Parts: sequence; C-alpha cells; structure tokens
Amino acid sequence: MKVLLQSITGHHRSVARVVGRRYFAASTEEYAKRNYASNVSEYNTVVGSLTAQRRHFLLRDVYDDMMLDGVQPTRDVFHSLIVGTMKGVRLQDGFYFMDQMKTTGLLPDVNLYNILISLCGRCQNSDQAVKILEEMKQYEVKPNAQTFVCLLNACAAAGRLDRVYAIVRDMTAAGVGLNKFCYAGLIAAHKNKKPVADDFAAKVIEFVERSKESLEVDSTSVTAENWMMGVSEEELYNLPTAEYVQRRGGFLVKQLTVYHVAFHACADLRNVEVMETLLEMLKNNGKTPDVFIVMQTMRCYLHSGDIDRGLKTFEDYMNSGKMPAVELYVTLVEGAMVGYTPKGMQLAQDTLVNMNSRNFFLSPKIGSDLLLIAAGEKTGGYTTANYIWDLMQARKVIPPFPAVEAYYKGLKEREIPEDDPRLLLVSKTYDNLRLRFGSGPRRP
Repeated sequence: MKVLLQSITGHHRSVARVVGRRYFAASTEEYAKRNYASNVSEYNTVVGSLTAQRRHFLLRDVYDDMMLDGVQPTRDVFHSLIVGTMKGVRLQDGFYFMDQMKTTGLLPDVNLYNILISLCGRCQNSDQAVKILEEMKQYEVKPNAQTFVCLLNACAAAGRLDRVYAIVRDMTAAGVGLNKFCYAGLIAAHKNKKPVADDFAAKVIEFVERSKESLEVDSTSVTAENWMMGVSEEELYNLPTAEYVQRRGGFLVKQLTVYHVAFHACADLRNVEVMETLLEMLKNNGKTPDVFIVMQTMRCYLHSGDIDRGLKTFEDYMNSGKMPAVELYVTLVEGAMVGYTPKGMQLAQDTLVNMNSRNFFLSPKIGSDLLLIAAGEKTGGYTTANYIWDLMQARKVIPPFPAVEAYYKGLKEREIPEDDPRLLLVSKTYDNLRLRFGSGPRRP
C-alpha cells in the first residue's frame, strides 16, 4: 500500500521512457517503486484515485502499465477507466478503452454505453452518441430509459433540436414519461441551438411549467454501479449543476433542477427578461432561490452590463442571514470585470478584498481563471490582476501557464521598470513554466 500511495501522488513518468530498462536493469524493489500497482485490485484503486484527483490524462499510462505487467483488466477496471474519461472529457480515450474491453472478450453493458453517450454529450458530438445507440442494437444490448435521457441531453448539448424532439417522440410512443431531466434537456437544446430561435423565451417558460406536472421516472435514476463510481444524475446528464451536487447548506435544491437549467440558459444568453419572469414564477410557487440560482441571477445582470442590480442581488443574499458561499464572491468578481470598465474593475477588487477579509480563499483553479480574465485589462492600473496574483502568491500557488502568460504580457505592455520586483518574479515564473511545458520561444 505504501508503494501504491507513492505511485498515486508522485507518478509523472511515461511508461515508454522506462520500458527499455525496466525488466533488465531494475531490482525487484526498484521495479515496485516505478510501478503504479501490482494486481488488478490495486490498479482499480489507482484509477479511482487519479480520477478523483482530476488527473485523467494518466489513465492511458495506467492501462499501459497493466498490459506490461500482464495484469488482466476486469469489467470493474474498464468501468472505472471509462468513467474517468467521461469526467475528464477525453473522448478518444473513452473509445480506446471500450475497444480494448471488447478485445478481451468483455462486452459493454448498458451502463457503460450510457457513460459513453454522456461523454459524447460533453464533447458536443451528437453524431457519435447516435452511433453508440446503433451499436447497442447491433450487440443486442437493450437500452433503458436512462439511455434515452442521456442521448437526449447529449443531442441538447450540441443544439440538435431536431434530434431532441425525435427522442421525445420515441419516448412518448414507448410509454416512457418525461421527467425533470428531459425538460432540462429541452431547455438546453433551445439555448444551444445556433442561431437561438425567436421562441426561446416562450419555450423556456412552457417547459418549466410543464415540468411541474412531470412524474419522476424511477428507471432513469442513476444506477447503484454508477453511484459507487461517483457519477451523479446531474453529471451523467451534463447539467450545469454537476460540479455542485455535493455541496450542502442550501447551495443546490434538487427539486429545482429545471429552474437551474433555465436560469443558467438565461445567464448564458444574457436574457434578463426571461430570467426575471422565472424569478416571479419561483416566488409564486412558494420557492426560494438557492445559491446556484442566485449565482445565475447575478451572472445574467452582470454580463448584461447591469452592475448595480448584480451587486444588489449579491448584497440581498448576504444580508439575508443565509450561509455565504465563495462562489457568490467569485461570480461578482468575474461579472464585474466584463467590459473592463473602471467601475467594474474597482468593484471586482473591492469584492476580492472583502472576500479575503472574511477568510474566503481562492482555489488554484478559481484564482487562475480570475487572473486570466483580469489580465485582459488593456487600460487602467492593472490593480485587480496584481491583487489576484498577490493573493495566489501569499498561498504559494503557481497559476497554470496560460494565466501566467497573459499576466506577464499585460505587465510588459505597461511602463514598468525592468528591475521591478513584481515583473522579475512574473518573468521568472513565465520562463520556468514555458520551459517545463515547451510553450513556444523564450520571452523577449
């Protein structure tokens, strides 16, 4: 187990680099240290751990190690690998593992096919999703109701409204009722269709209303197998709430699933009118917006250029006595920076200061995302980008190369002395990351 933990936390090498010396020059102890695991059970644990750490790019490496070790993957291992590719949005790897599974004589079951359809939806590849359904028929794997909901949402992600309606007709003809995830998919399909149809507003309101009378279809519930693999219904159906499912404290009220997708669509399309209609509908139904809906309301106002109402929505929630969430601060900061107006940039910096004073800290991902946005400011004092950089430095967090590159270029565009301590530190970080990831020529 000691070797296993070392492998999970510190394994960065490629198998191809050591295969030439692995069996001929290494002792048994050295061989164990270089390996991910030694048996199928340990390999399955490693796959789950890498997926949890979001290091999905290493899954092919783990599988290659298994092959070199002569360890025969089981159905559980293939399930873990394919779930990992779905979570990491790695379409090519997902089909590679499916093909490898077939070569071992194991036929995919309906749950694995559903995962692959979901992966296609994440990659907005509805054509491939439809082919998977055809393959299921070829191998005589009977689709379940969950299969059709996965396919519906996969087509919705690509904006294929025609296919979505065809699936709805097939489900209705087969006597399968539409549940909240189907109505969520219908809303998403209308949002993602290019160009957006003129009846978008009417359709969103219609689907939200109709969803109130929908019945939960038990057969579409996430299977016990998927639940054990950490795949929620929201993740399986590619809902925008997937990353918040585990949050507590009223962050996400699952009974409001269709509202979640509708508010998210309005925010993406900057449709304030429909968003406010949804708020009124929610109030009339005796429901209170959860944190996710508050975030989308703020996004809709802020991305539409209405900073004042976006700020008021934030303040109303914070003054309500409910549990604060760092995501609300981040939403306000990100939205305030839209257009890089002096008022917005000042609000973004003030919000960051307020957040920091309340001991809310930026995660590496959130901090990097905000730095990348703030670095796009072409005029002004660059104080917001500088402050985000300083917050990350205080926690010894090094942003990824794209964020550092954007910040570095923003500094170089300003009249800053070459021996400025900040510029020197950013330049050094930029060079180190550039050399590490091989991203182009040396800085000027």
